[in-house]
Amino acid sequence: MGGSDKIRCEACPVMCFIAEGRAGACDRYANEAGRIIRCDPVTIINKTLKAGGAIKPFLKSDRDGENFTGDELTVTAVGAGTTYPDYKPAPFIIASQIDGADFITVVSEAIFSYCGVKIKIDTDRHIGNECDIVRADGEAVGHVMTSEYGSQMLSLGGVDHLTGGSKREGNVTCDTLMNLCNRQPVRLAIDNGSTIIIEAGQPPIIDGRREERMRVGCGSATIGMFASQWLGLVDEVVVVDDHITGVVSEHQAGKVLGWQPSGIKINGRRSTPGRYFQVAEPGLSWGGTNIEDPLVILGDFNARKGARPGMTILMVSTTGEQSAYYVLDDDLQPVKHDLPESLEASVELISENCEPSVCSIMFMAGAGGSLRSGVTKNPVKLTRSVKHSQTRLTCGGAQAFVWPGGGITIMVDVMEMPECSFGYVPTPAIVAPIEFTMPYQLYLELGGHMDAVRQLDDVLCNGGEYGDSFQMLPAAKRQ
Repeated sequence: MGGSDKIRCEACPVMCFIAEGRAGACDRYANEAGRIIRCDPVTIINKTLKAGGAIKPFLKSDRDGENFTGDELTVTAVGAGTTYPDYKPAPFIIASQIDGADFITVVSEAIFSYCGVKIKIDTDRHIGNECDIVRADGEAVGHVMTSEYGSQMLSLGGVDHLTGGSKREGNVTCDTLMNLCNRQPVRLAIDNGSTIIIEAGQPPIIDGRREERMRVGCGSATIGMFASQWLGLVDEVVVVDDHITGVVSEHQAGKVLGWQPSGIKINGRRSTPGRYFQVAEPGLSWGGTNIEDPLVILGDFNARKGARPGMTILMVSTTGEQSAYYVLDDDLQPVKHDLPESLEASVELISENCEPSVCSIMFMAGAGGSLRSGVTKNPVKLTRSVKHSQTRLTCGGAQAFVWPGGGITIMVDVMEMPECSFGYVPTPAIVAPIEFTMPYQLYLELGGHMDAVRQLDDVLCNGGEYGDSFQMLPAAKRQ
């Protein structure tokens, strides 16, 4: 023992000795009257209320003796406690009826060393090159992934950052992951790139600028969508984009509409008619490029190919945030003019079709042995039942995507989970809720812990292994 007034918590490998009235290093477990208890009550989602459900802590709501069924409630693992050490059954193994059929839901807070987040940032602005290191508080916590359509992607965490580097790197990585998954803003710095503030469900703030729109499409797609809006109003349209810049007179959409050649020249690598790559370097300006003046991507106009004095040109970005209107003079040089009112609606239409820019956080983890043995005495059977869609896997009540291949590798949108669903242990590792729901007979066949099965109403009335009367103490009193 660590002292006469301390008891040891075995909820994770750290095994803190916790004094009376104090919490352990993870802030999740505490010593209440000589008993280790979970500081937060298990969270139950009441699906019978208005759309989206409501969050109800167990033992904290007035029930008036009413019995609930599995049709109405989802008992999540948020606040449930853990299976650690490995031999223990999950904290809650609950029998209930759903649509008249008997089901078992196994509920546990899992300790994940093999975990991370995939972040989708809706912006065409260049925040860093693929494979550039992403840092939090100066420590490497991940890297830039391949960009996706209208979005930049980051991969953070993973066991190499959590346990493969310095102690500080592991702690910073763990803290970063937990905050991101709990929908808190996190400041990240990308080597040779931008500083960005990420918060789930909120627009990114890139180098101090709050993003508003996700691009409607690449330059070619924008031409395809809106070419008919420009027909008869302007002689040429160029949609500037870092990946594929579009030119309406050359584009197939323009050809179908009968657009006349303009003699324009684009300083980029021509892909197919009306589609150009590499017109500029990536950046934070027009269409995700580094240009402030769109004319720098144009070469000389060719009179033999249709250029003529008085010809009009609209240049616009893929979000509609930047636009410029030009008229060729007698020397076939573009001269800037105010955007005609007749074209304003088309630029506004591009903006209208852009979706709001948000950050999406997907938690990704691999379910290890202790987690699975808390569900069944033969863990491989659980794995197979999940892969065969016989067992439904959720995280905090949110449906998780299960990756194909070996093991149980999951991915879940943190915005679909209850707020503050995630915790940590100082090993360091992330603690996340996970639930397995399956038919009662299947649980029996899997070799489930049948002696630990309890009825839903009993769980709601009497709680579980850990109490819920402990109130989180100020930081100064935590162990």
